[in-house]
Parts: sequence; structure tokens; C-alpha cells
Amino acid sequence: MSNDVESNTVHRICPLCEAACGLEIKVSKHDIISIRGHEEDVFSHGYICPKGVSLKDLHNDPDRLRTPLLKRDGRFVPISWDEAFAEIERRLVPIVAQHGRNAVATVIGNPAAHKIGLLMYFPRLARALGSHNVFSASTLDQMPKQLASGLMFGTWTSVAVPDIERADFMLIIGANPMVSNGSLWTVPDFRGKARDMRARGGKIVVIDPRRSETASVADAHHFIRPGADVFLLLGLVHTLFDEGLIRLGRLEEFTNGVEQVRLAVQEFSPEKMAARCAIPAATIRELAQQLATAKHAAVYARIGTCTQEYGTLCSWLVDVLNVLTGNLDAEGGAMFPKAAAFAPNTIGKPGIGRGIVTARHHSRVSNAPEVMGELPITCLAEEIETPGSGQIKALISIAGNPVLSAPNGQRLSAALDDLDFMVSIDIYLNETTRHADLILPGSSPLEDLHYDIVFQQFSYRNHARYSEPVMPRAADHPPEWQILLRLAGIAMGRGAQVDVHQLDTELFGAELQRAIPAQADAVLAALAHLTGPERQIEFALRTGPYGDMFGQKPNGLNLAKVKAATGGIDLGAMQARIPEMLRTPSGKIELAPSMLIDDLKRVTSALDQAAPDMVIIGRRHVRSGNSWMHNLPILAKGPYRCTALVHPSDAERLGLSDGGMAKVINGQRELEVQIETSDEMMRGVVSLPHGWGHDLAGIQMAVASERAGVNLNALLDDSLRDPLSGNAVLSGVAVELRAC
Repeated sequence: MSNDVESNTVHRICPLCEAACGLEIKVSKHDIISIRGHEEDVFSHGYICPKGVSLKDLHNDPDRLRTPLLKRDGRFVPISWDEAFAEIERRLVPIVAQHGRNAVATVIGNPAAHKIGLLMYFPRLARALGSHNVFSASTLDQMPKQLASGLMFGTWTSVAVPDIERADFMLIIGANPMVSNGSLWTVPDFRGKARDMRARGGKIVVIDPRRSETASVADAHHFIRPGADVFLLLGLVHTLFDEGLIRLGRLEEFTNGVEQVRLAVQEFSPEKMAARCAIPAATIRELAQQLATAKHAAVYARIGTCTQEYGTLCSWLVDVLNVLTGNLDAEGGAMFPKAAAFAPNTIGKPGIGRGIVTARHHSRVSNAPEVMGELPITCLAEEIETPGSGQIKALISIAGNPVLSAPNGQRLSAALDDLDFMVSIDIYLNETTRHADLILPGSSPLEDLHYDIVFQQFSYRNHARYSEPVMPRAADHPPEWQILLRLAGIAMGRGAQVDVHQLDTELFGAELQRAIPAQADAVLAALAHLTGPERQIEFALRTGPYGDMFGQKPNGLNLAKVKAATGGIDLGAMQARIPEMLRTPSGKIELAPSMLIDDLKRVTSALDQAAPDMVIIGRRHVRSGNSWMHNLPILAKGPYRCTALVHPSDAERLGLSDGGMAKVINGQRELEVQIETSDEMMRGVVSLPHGWGHDLAGIQMAVASERAGVNLNALLDDSLRDPLSGNAVLSGVAVELRAC
């Protein structure tokens, strides 16, 4: 029988980065024959990057964990699932009884955003544990943007994204969407969309300390001193007021705080900012004029502006620029997607809400404020190390590797060994999970159903797509949502043998009673044929902005319709949504939140600081994402990528040679790195990629260990963070570069 007869073609949303491309996967029995882009996908239209193809390597990876592992006498041994949960109950419950609920911490990593079972059920576990000690990768990445968006628009995920298909001018700061295909902006095939934009006469300008892949396809690129984006952005805002370029348009009646912003930026003229950010004052003024006079313009900034000490200020000022130039919520500007389900800015009364609240509690040691329900991940080690009431004694880590991804991982690594108990849910025995007493293996993404909760809220175009599991799950391997529910059952005192389906129904029913008390029982009965994530997806779709409202709108969406659409359902281009999407108490855009205006004092005091001779920044590669992707052969092949990029003039000045070795030094911390000279780097800046350093004892990642690389974050100080969002400072840190 031919392969054509034996094989079956299925479709899957790629879960490996924010682009969320549609895949066409050919399978035969339990084997994956091929993976390519799905031409009929309504969102990605056949685009695929190398990461999508690597799903086969991930599914078949011999290092991927498939059985629970218990540490005995320093070595991991396989045990059954029932034994694993019994061990968790035996060891975790007494810790809570003796030390209280805050003695148990949770930490969750970026992959959970792509795994619906983890994303939807982690909040249930967190509520069951009742601990303030919740940590995630958000404070290594995007928390400044979420905080600024929440303060301005009323919800954490109301992030304005460029309407690239109708824009004619884009200013991109500290972002590299050519590699990421967007970040907090889901935009597969950025290259193609940028090419189309320029073909219709549009212009792209990139601000970055490196002439990145995105800069290489832009109309103009300007180097900027790392960590100095706030000075550029303030100079741009100042220019708009100074030159009479304010154009609020229809947003004027929906905006509070314009005069407060004008007064706050008076001292930050481009002439004063130029030396600090290394961009001439004339260039700053020209960029402001281009933004203000373009017909359809957007400012987009990302990781380089978030992972620094002024992350929240930068994130705020980006949207201040979009508002003041009339480009927020306008066609071709920065707009708000309207997700089909789960978006907080589509739930409740339109145009008004409670807004967000921060600092409901603080970390015990550094007094860092809670933001979005969590504490800075850079506080985790000290909360384990420091004795006293509330000291962390146990940890549940979920799909995360903070020993590599957080600053000063050496300290965290040592702290994890001091825990009384640690359990990890992960697909790998990696630099973090090696410290666990017990590892519960997660699923292969191809064994999971998939519906994007997060990334539809940041998508360049509205859509709804669903993926069935592609490959069968082992009979004894529970789906990840059930793993988290069993842990929640233990935390609630229901025991390791809790009936997860009954508990799921109880918790979902309680949520319905809070949200729609009059209809809760009827809705629960109508959804009785579903369980787990599917039940919640069905409810969210049917009650969402395009939903059928349980039959009241027969042409509306429900899960069956989305499932039946092989390439998804296109819901159209972004449309103006203000004031409907606002959830602030005033029902208006809050352009001048007091905590942000007050934080400008830090900028004033830093204006006269001298720039360091050399600073370090990270970078990403299209064949890499997070640390776990380094174990996939199809992505790992090719030239060695964990190199330190340095400008040739810096290399000559410091006696460094291309391909030679050097030391990067930050106080008592140092790394030996391989030098790669490149004129794409700004002078005085060295770039090292994130997520490497797979040379620690006890890990089980054979491919990654062959070319371990070095860990950029090992150089960084875990006490440095943006004081508002708690985000770690990963960029613009002063270092010394010395030949070995």
C-alpha cells in the first residue's frame, strides 16, 4: 500500500512562538512524515519558520520525559503516576500545615502560554494553594508593557498592536519582528507584510543598538545606547508639544491627562536627550514630525524597551506617542484586536470597568510590589534563602527554566537545593528541574488540543482557530489540565485520588455562579457533554463578541463551527474600539497615571550620568526561542550561534580577534565567550544570545549539551529591576570585555 493511502493529513496551530502559524502535518500511524505551512490557514497563509518543522524532533526527542521521576539517593528513578501524586500529598501537605500557605511557591515559564491545559488551569492551582509567592517568566519579559497598558486602558492584555497591513509609517524600537514574527504582536510573516508595506510607499524606521534582521529590511536604522530608550521617547513626546504637532482627533473626548503629560515632559527636550541616547536632536525631531504627519503610523517597541530599568516608562511613552499623533485606535495605526474568546476587554460592561490594581501585597525580603498577581522572579532565591515567617519551603515549577532564564541563576540553583520539597512539571530534565524531588512529565504539544487564548488578543488580524490533538497520548499519561487539578485537589485537602472531572465541574460551576448567577445552572447543563478546556472554550466562544449566545444569535460562533473550519475563521481586520474596549474607572484613556509621572524623577536624576565604556545586550535567532529548543537537532544544526557580537573597532581596541575567546566581566561574575566581529553592532555594545549554558551537571539534554554555549544571565544582577513592574534588567548592563 502506498504512503498516500497510509498517511493522513491533519492541521495544527504551531505552539512554539507567538506567530502561531497554521501547520499541515502528514502522519502515518504514530509517525510524523512531514510538516509544512498550511496554505489555507486564514491567519498565516502558509507561512512557516524553522521552529514549526522542529515539532517532529520535539515529539520524538529521546530526552523528552515520558514517565514521572522520583529522586532517590540523588538519582532519578521512574515511578507510576499514582505513586507520584501520593508522594506529593505525603510531602507537601505537612509543609503547608507547619509553615502556612506562603511556604509553597509556584513558578511558571513561557511555554505555558502555548499550552492550553497549563494556561487555563494554573490559576485554579494557584487559588487552591493560596500563596502570595507566585512567580513567572512575565517579569523577565513583558510585564512593563502589561502594566502600562493596564494603567492606561484598564486591563492587562489591552495591548495596542500595529495595523501593518494598512500602515504607511512604522517606528520600531528595541524589537526584531523579522526574527520573532512579533512579540506581544502576533504577526506571522512579518517580512512579507513589511515588503508589501514598502511596496505601497510605506516606510519603516528601526531604533536598535544592533542593525538587526528587521533593520536590514527597513528604510532607516539608528543606533541607540542600550537602556536609553526612555530618553529618546521623552524627546519625541516633547517635540510633539513643542512644535504644535498634537493631533488627538476623535480620541480627545476619551482621553484624560494630556496637560499633565505636557507639563511632565517640558524638561526633556531633544537637545537635552540627544547625548544620553546617542541619537542627534535633529533626528529625534524629524522622527516626531514623521509620526505626526504620516497618514497611518504606529510606534511599536518590545523586549529591548521592557528588559531595562525604565521598562514601564518606555512602554507607556510608546502609547503616549500613538495617542498624541492620532494613531491609536485608528486604521493603519496601533489598534486593539477583538479576540473571539477570553479577552477581558470584551467581557463585562463596555467602556468602563474597575481598572487594575497593584501592590496588594509585597515580597517579604525586598518589599517588591505584586503586579498582575505575581512577584518578580528575581526575588525567588532570596525568598527561599531568608529565614522567618513566610519563608519558601516548597516549590512547584511548571514549564520553566529560571536557572538559565533569570539573572544570577547560580544563586537560584543553590537556593533550590535548600528547599524541603520541589516538584516540577516539564518535558525535560533541565538546569532547573534537576533540583526537583519529583518531575511530572508534560505532554508533547502534538498530543494536546490547541486554542490560542493569549495570542488572539495580540493578533494583527482577528480570527478563531482550533486544533485537535495530532498524536495519541500514552494511556496512563494524564493531560496537563488534569495534572494541575490533581495538585489543586491535594492543596484543597481533597487528596491525591481526587476525582478531577468532578472537581473540574465544581470549579467551573462556581465560576459561572460568580459571572452569570441567573443563568449558571442552565449553562452548566448545556455544556455537560464537554469537560476540561473544551468546556471553557465553548462557553467563552458562545458568550464572546462573535458568539451565538447559546442560540440567540444563530449565525454566531461556537466550538463546533470553529472546529469545522479547517483553516480557521477569519473575523476581519482590526476596527476602532475606543471607547467600547476601555475598562478604566473613568471610561477614558488615562494618559498620565500618577505612578508613571512620578517615576520620571528617576529619569531626571539620571540625565547627567556618564555612559559606560561597554554594555551588554541579548539577541534572539529565528532557529531558537527558549532554552529547551536547543535540544532539537533540526534547530541546533548550522553554525555556532552563542557568540559575542562586537564591532570591529571595539575588537581592535581591546585586542580581540574574530573567532577568538574573551572574558566578559561584571564585578565578580565572568564568562568566557567566542568573539564574532560585526559592523552591525553599535560601538561600545556587545551582544550575547539568551537561553544557553547547557553545561551543568545532571541535565538530560544531549543535543543541547554538545554545544552548550554560555549563559548571558549568569553575568546579571538579580537585584536590578524596573521598580514599577518588577521586570528584571537584562539589557544595557555595564561589562568589561577582555581578551583571554
